[in-house]
Amino acid sequence: MNNPTPYERLGITEDASFEEVRDARDRLLGELDGDESQQELIEAAYDAVLMDRLRARQEGKIKVPDRIRFPERLSSNLPLTVQASPPKGTPAWLSRLIDQPTRKELLISLGVFAGLAMLSALLPTASTTWLALGLLASIYLVTRKENRFGRALLIAFVGIAVGIVLAALLDQVLFLSRLSGGTFPGSLTMMVILLVMWLFTSFFR
Repeated sequence: MNNPTPYERLGITEDASFEEVRDARDRLLGELDGDESQQELIEAAYDAVLMDRLRARQEGKIKVPDRIRFPERLSSNLPLTVQASPPKGTPAWLSRLIDQPTRKELLISLGVFAGLAMLSALLPTASTTWLALGLLASIYLVTRKENRFGRALLIAFVGIAVGIVLAALLDQVLFLSRLSGGTFPGSLTMMVILLVMWLFTSFFR
């Protein structure tokens, strides 16, 4: 049986973007946590793919992003808040769960859930509809970001469950349902649920 190519080992195609290559490496390293020999193979495949891309760039076949060619230039221009590394005490399992979405991904998800929040304020009686649409939006956005449908389902359902529980607790303390017509979930509690769903959609992986 032939040995897999670096692209096959990372589970990507030869026309994958740099972000897809990097995300594939990070995902596999997370899944293989504790298996140093397999992690070394993933790192070697990642390096081989980058070298292949640089070779193709030298031959004029593709354009390599500046972040590969001039990493020191980009890092010097980053604000201190971005350059700061995560705390060393952060557990590995937690760092694998937390995502750092791009600005575009963040704005898209924010726009979707903000739109649903406005609609829920205008039509509070259709709360089931807004919950269903929020769930579908979360599944779609996470799948689009992670390219893993099963993982997207898990994150979406956990997000909506946590949102409902948190909204119910706040309702008991702050009487939010009374302020929005006496029903649960009212417009205010619905905004809490959608906020939690947005946070899960955007910052979990």
